[in-house]
Amino acid sequence: MSNQGPILHADLDAFYASVEQRDDPALRGRPVIVGGGVVLACSYEAKARGVRSAMGGRQARRLCPDAIVVPPRMSAYSAASKAVFEVFADTTPLVEALSIDEAFLDVGGMARIAGSPVHIAERLRREVADRVGLPITVGVARTKFLAKVASAVAKPDGLLNVPHNGESAFLHPLPVERLWGVGKVTAEKLRARGLATVGQVAAYDEADLISLLGPATGRHLHALAHHRDRRRVVTGRRRRSIGAQHALGPRGRTPEELDILLAALVDRVTRRLRRAERSARTITLRTRAADYTRRTRSYTVLQPTTDTAEILSIARTLLAAALPTIHDEGITLIGVALSNLDPEGAVQLALPLEAPATGARHRPPATGLDTALDSVRTRFGSAAVTRAALLGRDVGPEVPLLPD
Repeated sequence: MSNQGPILHADLDAFYASVEQRDDPALRGRPVIVGGGVVLACSYEAKARGVRSAMGGRQARRLCPDAIVVPPRMSAYSAASKAVFEVFADTTPLVEALSIDEAFLDVGGMARIAGSPVHIAERLRREVADRVGLPITVGVARTKFLAKVASAVAKPDGLLNVPHNGESAFLHPLPVERLWGVGKVTAEKLRARGLATVGQVAAYDEADLISLLGPATGRHLHALAHHRDRRRVVTGRRRRSIGAQHALGPRGRTPEELDILLAALVDRVTRRLRRAERSARTITLRTRAADYTRRTRSYTVLQPTTDTAEILSIARTLLAAALPTIHDEGITLIGVALSNLDPEGAVQLALPLEAPATGARHRPPATGLDTALDSVRTRFGSAAVTRAALLGRDVGPEVPLLPD
């Protein structure tokens, strides 16, 4: 039996910055920062100097004064992503997109026609380099979890195979933060118990892990530490949420400024919602404090909606509740996400379980204003019409998304 794969995790390296370096030879080998006020992305040359995504531009330039700062070109990134996914599709029909720059590929059963998983991964990397001109890192492993960890360890521009008989040797020395679901808070809890590596988590009794972290998280991390992951590569899955966020610099923001940014984000996500012919029931406000701690607040409505005014009203209520915390802890990011998505024809039953009116299928109606604004923006561009409060304000670029 093969000691490889069958799952590949392919992840483009420093995607936005790599596209800029590809398109401008003068940038190659030099530290590149995409975005000015806030770092949207940076090259590995800039990362080596301490620059990170979402960092304030002023701090980034202090760390790397010779960095070249370029404005984002979202259309170029979208085109590059499309070209890379064409390479993925030519490699295997089983592709599960995670974002515009990464995906899982199932290459099981392809040995006779395409070679071993490692040979397929090598060929994929060559194809992406030749056809798209970008570096890509690939992890090869038996599970999705291990393949993703392997690609992270192999970066940048690398390939790493985790053989079946070497899974523990590869995984157990790694820090606990490599386990999916281990963020800052969970890592602190684990390290407080002396669990600093994946191997130490694997050796810890599952019942004690459940007592420390709760049933779901405890069982999940125990399984991953023993490299158990039953999930398969799934194709054709529609996204489970639609969101947008805006990174902020280190300076403070007034409630009025945050409200303006919130309105712009809600306009963006509700337009995407209607364009995808979906409706949402849960509205989530995401914020990040000055120390990069992330916080969320959410509200779920009874009936799914696509209405901008309704969603904005709920988002504003969530923001008002978060303002005392923002005042105390600062804010470096604000975002809005819509989840519990349904097709527009879905109906949430509620007592007394009255059926929708007969005739055409039920769909949460977009208001006349929403419909008119969507039409104008589709024909003339997203900046063709905007709120008066947004005139002359930078609300950040609209990040390209995978098709729903």
